[in-house]
Amino acid sequence: MATPRDYGFMRRALELAEIAAERGEVPVGAVLVRNGQVIGEGSNRPIGNCDPSAHAEIVALRRAAEQEQNYRLPDTTLYVTIEPCTMCFGAMVHARVARLVYGASEPRAGVVESRLQLGEADFFNHRIAVESGVMADEAAALVREFFRARRSGD
Repeated sequence: MATPRDYGFMRRALELAEIAAERGEVPVGAVLVRNGQVIGEGSNRPIGNCDPSAHAEIVALRRAAEQEQNYRLPDTTLYVTIEPCTMCFGAMVHARVARLVYGASEPRAGVVESRLQLGEADFFNHRIAVESGVMADEAAALVREFFRARRSGD
């Protein structure tokens, strides 16, 4: 069950998603938290960084791992505005993220509930607790508006 704290961190993820949109990137934001403190955050950057792996989740995990001087990030919660893709979910498993909280589902490539349900797979050596739908309407609206503006040339 989402807590008031979850909504606060998701609001920050939404702010980061808006920053991504301003840069012309798909508006996704992510915040990694341990013990109520942000240890890494990021927004989509694949275009600007010329890096196909620079999704918001990966950027947040990289920054946290650098700060913590460890690629393992146990006892953390990752807040992300949109349901993660395969690459990002795999990175969360490798980093040992304890909990994932995301906003809107991603029907084309989301792998937590929309496509593959990877969180329920029995072949991973780590399980991630999942909370979905936190501020989903706001997250989905950002993505819809971004693509509407691109189609209309705004």
